[in-house]
Amino acid sequence: MKIHHGRTRPPGAPITGNKTDGSAIRPYLLLFTMLLASCAAPDTRHQIVISTREQKLAVLDRGNLMAIYPVSTSKFGLGDWPGSRYTPLGQLEIAKKIGDNAPQGAVFKDRRRTGEIVLPDSPGRDPIVTRILWLRGLEAQNTNAFTRDIYIHGTPEERLIGTPASYGCIRMRSSDIITLYDVVGVGAAVSIVDTSLASAIPGFVAPGTLAIR
Repeated sequence: MKIHHGRTRPPGAPITGNKTDGSAIRPYLLLFTMLLASCAAPDTRHQIVISTREQKLAVLDRGNLMAIYPVSTSKFGLGDWPGSRYTPLGQLEIAKKIGDNAPQGAVFKDRRRTGEIVLPDSPGRDPIVTRILWLRGLEAQNTNAFTRDIYIHGTPEERLIGTPASYGCIRMRSSDIITLYDVVGVGAAVSIVDTSLASAIPGFVAPGTLAIR
């Protein structure tokens, strides 16, 4: 007889020992992958600048202008008082991204998909749709932004984009927020200013046609 791991094995008997099909370690691999994702480096490459005066959002890649989109900020004004419906000013960052692979027009309530799809400019409908970039304030003047649920998000009220129309958030067309969402990462800097983009972005040159690549 042969000895296998200190036990007697009859001739022809299969060797079992510590052999595994990998199922036992799969949960650990999943946990490891999730930990890596949660520890991903913040996006220091991209910056978003939002002009409430012009109702425009600019995206920069290492300081170079990539694209400009029309947006809607608050129709009530500017500020960050708790319980207010104002758009905060100052330096913020993207704290969370919500909506991976959701279809255009997908409705979110409390940052969860409801299963409903709303088409652009549907009469009487004004939910948060498509994607959410949840912002965290980095200054005293916008310290309440995260708890106030200030987002950059899609809206079905696309006919109002380019004018102040929101309840504090920054609204975008669904097609535009999808493109932006796919480019910027958690940790990307966001500046909201009450000046022109030309005043807020060093070396700004009014673009012709710009597109995110």
